[in-house]
This record gives sequence, C-alpha cells and structure tokens, in this order.
Amino acid sequence: MKDFEFWTPTKIVFGRDAENRAGSLLKELGAGRVFIVYGGGSAVRSGLMGRVERSLSGAGIAYELFGGVRPNPYLEFAEEGAEKARAFGADAVLAVGGGSAIDTAKGIAHGVANPDKAMWDMWTGAAPIERSIPVGAVLTIPAAGSEMSDSAVLTNRALGIKRGVNTPKNRPAFAIMNPALAATLPREQLAYGACDILMHTLDRYFTHTKGNPLTDAFAESLLTVAMDAGAKVYDDPNNYDAMSDLMWCSSVSHNGLTGLGAVLDFGPHRLGHELSARYDVPHGVSLTAVWRAWAEYVCPEEPARFARFARKVFGVSEPDDVKAAKQGVERQTAYFRRLNMPVGLGGMGAGLVTPEDIAFMAERATANGPVGNFKKIYFEDAKAIYTAANQA
Repeated sequence: MKDFEFWTPTKIVFGRDAENRAGSLLKELGAGRVFIVYGGGSAVRSGLMGRVERSLSGAGIAYELFGGVRPNPYLEFAEEGAEKARAFGADAVLAVGGGSAIDTAKGIAHGVANPDKAMWDMWTGAAPIERSIPVGAVLTIPAAGSEMSDSAVLTNRALGIKRGVNTPKNRPAFAIMNPALAATLPREQLAYGACDILMHTLDRYFTHTKGNPLTDAFAESLLTVAMDAGAKVYDDPNNYDAMSDLMWCSSVSHNGLTGLGAVLDFGPHRLGHELSARYDVPHGVSLTAVWRAWAEYVCPEEPARFARFARKVFGVSEPDDVKAAKQGVERQTAYFRRLNMPVGLGGMGAGLVTPEDIAFMAERATANGPVGNFKKIYFEDAKAIYTAANQA
C-alpha cells in the first residue's frame, strides 16, 4: 500500500423524495442565491424541477435556471453559465441531472469564484483552482460518480479536446440521491451509466500495487454488486432495490475509495476521451469500445492481476494465471455485450474509423506524455490499441 490522503466532504441524502430537501440543504450552507444547472426537458416534464424550485422557495432562497447541458458537456456552455451566475450574484450552484450537469456546475462554480482566470486554463492546470463556491447535486442518473468525486470533465469544442481536472474544490457539498428518479431513463442510458461505474473502479483496480487487501476487496465487491444491479435495472428500470444499489455504486466507485493506497491507471478513460471528443459518442460507449483491446494489450505486464480479477469477480476456477486472465477479460466483455454495449470501435455507431483518425487520436491522447500506469501507453501503443479495437 502506498501513502494516501482521503477526504470526502460530500453529505449524502439518499432515498425516496429526497429532492424535497434541496432548499434546506442549501440553507445549511448559507446560500441565498442559487444558480440551478440542468440538462434537457425531462427534469421539467417529470415534475422534478418543480419540486426542487418549491423546495428552494420554501427555504427563502432566490434562484435562476440555466438549462441545456448536453452529454460530453462543453467548456463554452460552462463559461456562459459562469457569466450568468456572476451577474445573478450566485453564492452556490445546484446541479439537477447526471454527470454532465454536475461537471458543468463545477465549472460554473470555479468560474464564479475566479473571474480573473480563463476556465480552460483552470482545466489544463495552467491556472490552479484555489477557490470556488459550493456545489450541490440532485442526481438523476447513476453513472459518472461526479456527485462525490474530485474530478470534472469538459470538452473544448474549439480545440476538439476533452479533458478532466482533479481538485478537492470539485467535491460537491452535498448530493441528493433518489433512485426512483432514474426509473424513467432509457435502457441504453442505464447501460451507459452501469458501464461508466464499472470503469471507474476497473481503472483503479488494475494496478501493480501490492499489500492492499481492503481496497482490493472494496473494488471487487463493488464490481460484483454493480454488474448484478446493472443487469437488473437494464431488464427492469422500476426495480427500486437494484437501482438503489447501482446509484450508490456510482458514487463509491468514483469517490476514491476503490483505489486508495494504489497507483491508479485510467488509461482506458484517456483513450476513451479521444473517442468522445472526435465522434461525440456517449462516455460509457467510448470506454467499453476500447476496454477489451486495452486489457489484452496490457495483460502480459502482470497476468496474475487479471487472474485475480477473474477469480474474485467472476468466480473463475482456472489455476493457470494466463488462462484465468483471458477468461476474466472474456467474461467482462460478455457482460458489456449483455447490456448491448460495443466492445470495439465499429459498434459505436459513429461510422468508419480510418488509420488517419487512429493516428490523430493516439497523438492527442499521448500529447502530454504516456497515459496509464499498469503499462505506460505511448503513441505507438495507443495506435496499436485503437487498431485492435477497430478490428474487434
């Protein structure tokens, strides 16, 4: 186990009708003027926004609405929101939705508190994020885990680059989770979310760090529970108990717990970001499309780690590590197929991926140095992985 620090300040309010506490939770933070960030019209049509607005009004909180967040959220939209939130005099931001709304809210909060800094400079690390205003979240989609994480991801459309930034200032002050809110999601969106949850822990689990049994056990248990719950809600979105499990897995998978004390990888995420930036495919799609090719490419670095994954998560009994590792990758791939997710680039629905596209994405992914740690992925490695995924 390596040295670590762990800080999770996010207050979780979990259960039916929890969204009705939004006003009181913001009041506890001392907020008086709240900028509400949300996506499309579903939150309005379902009545959720009305309940949230009544909760804020009942607490005596003024608010302004800012809708229109889209998947793979844009930097430019967050910049627009920051300008409007500053003009409104916002002292807190409330996200209503999934990871895209929450990441946008984080960007807006940083923009309000740092009017002298360009948002993209904060995202690239050129301008450190040293202050922000509080962010709360009403979660509607179990997926990104942004409701408890220290990360946020935005796409710079002008540059065609999707990047994430990690900072303690990204941790929301509170997250409201009512699993019933996710019951109306389309099946494909539930599949995207379930796979995103899995990848947040898989990208932590594949490490060479030894002597970390509790963290390993956390990760293995979460993967097992999340896959079971993901399949159940894919078949029946009204399964409240399974949705509860999936929603809680979403938060725990990305709050840092399943990777404590380990050197993290996140190579598939970095490779997937380039797919999302170039083809605008859903985040979960970009991850499953590349994961098998990545796993098969890096597995020879330590087959025993993949073998442990196969035995602990899938119950594989094969004694030979190399054979067990292969079975683990095959079973994880089969699970992605179970949710009708792509396991190669051809299944993304984005059209032909040319060798020129592959070279472009490989260059972008590794422009600032190699990605990942289980095996450091340089330009030629990234090309090989994308090419293998393209042939799957």
